[in-house]
Amino acid sequence: MAQPALSTEIDFELPPVLLNEQGQMRTVGIEIEFVGPSAERTVQALQEALGGRLIEVDPHAFALKESSVGDLTVELDSRILHPGKQAGTQKGVLPKIAALFGFAARYLVPCELVTAPIPVDRLQELNRILAILRRVGAKGTQDGPFYAFGLHFNPEIPRRDAATLTAFMKSFALLNPWLRREASPDATRNLLGFADPFPAEYVRRIGDPNYWPDIPTFIDDSLAYNATRNRDLDLLPLLHDFDAARVRAVLPNEKINGRPTFHYRLPDARVSDPGWSIAPDWNRWVCVERLAADREKLDAVGAAYLSFAGEDKSWANVVEQIVRS
Repeated sequence: MAQPALSTEIDFELPPVLLNEQGQMRTVGIEIEFVGPSAERTVQALQEALGGRLIEVDPHAFALKESSVGDLTVELDSRILHPGKQAGTQKGVLPKIAALFGFAARYLVPCELVTAPIPVDRLQELNRILAILRRVGAKGTQDGPFYAFGLHFNPEIPRRDAATLTAFMKSFALLNPWLRREASPDATRNLLGFADPFPAEYVRRIGDPNYWPDIPTFIDDSLAYNATRNRDLDLLPLLHDFDAARVRAVLPNEKINGRPTFHYRLPDARVSDPGWSIAPDWNRWVCVERLAADREKLDAVGAAYLSFAGEDKSWANVVEQIVRS
């Protein structure tokens, strides 16, 4: 008698706080980088499978509105190829040059698929997107020696207050050695560089169980150590949403779009691998949220970190036992 096939699909776990301050299901935006099919071919395949209205923004940027999994955009991941995003370049020769250059660059510059915010209880639908990308020949990090494509999460903050902001940052910073180890960055990422972890001095500051500042103090401390987008957890869009003037006083020219979300940058998108799923990376983010929601455990982990004398690799082993308990 034939045995039933075993499902290898991994479930997306739910965070401990499901609703935002308006009582609605929290959302998360997803960004996936890949090469291979053009942005146009990719969005056409998505429309065929998911429905919706296709809109051409320029020859290398497309939007899919009202699909069965919500709104999506697909574009070559380079601003110079999208003249409509540059002030004063809607007319003239530059759009034509950008379009021609883009047709050549698409073999080197990755495409980026960006979803509109998706309710956290509907993330399983992302598997349909990955299946479509594989069907049209999308390639991931593992498919070329110099491919270094990322996966990004933009989870909505559940409460816009100092305690929530601080708890999430504490939890992420304390778990980050484990998160980075589990993400297993491709060797290409190590060669080409990836986001830096938070400075140890900053982690020790915020890991202190007595560190529960107000929002202005939190922002000032964060900018003192992290006035850059080059972090695993890029807080600048969220901090800008909290207090744009305070952020702009330090970073007047940085490209930042304020929004009430964290920006978690992961180093590896293996879209062509039929065994690859977004779920494990998302589930590790849920571990961050669970620790953030447990004040007693969070303070205990912070105290343990301050007394820990070992290296990050050893600390990763310690916190792994905590998140799995």
